[in-house]
Amino acid sequence: MRFSEFVKETIREFLMIFASVVIIITILRQIFAPDIAFDLKSIYILMAFSFLSALTGIILYAPHGISEKRMRVRIVVHFFTLEILLISLGSLIGAVSSVSGALTLAIEIAVVYAIVRLLSYENDKKEAGRINERLKAVKKGTYE
Repeated sequence: MRFSEFVKETIREFLMIFASVVIIITILRQIFAPDIAFDLKSIYILMAFSFLSALTGIILYAPHGISEKRMRVRIVVHFFTLEILLISLGSLIGAVSSVSGALTLAIEIAVVYAIVRLLSYENDKKEAGRINERLKAVKKGTYE
């Protein structure tokens, strides 16, 4: 993957993470605390957390192809790095002040991570399908 593709992917991941977090928090607030509204500071905090989450994607960056096993190891390392980083930051800014708060945040991070991984997988699957179709077209044009 070229670095420019990595930057595009990081921006896309940031937007997916931010949108997922906002949607999840909006739904949860409607259910559990409908009187609480988003303030501008909360939006900036969500943006910062989403941006840091996307930046940790550097762990997954490989300028040259790597094996599937190594990529899976990187994904696990990436996930735990995100958990530790975001819970630590949450503690520093006062968003997490108890063990139950940390566990709740850990579950939220895991859910958002799963959503982003699923969306990325679906996007990669579509891209692979397009590449395969182009290869078939080239192969068909070459051998006829």
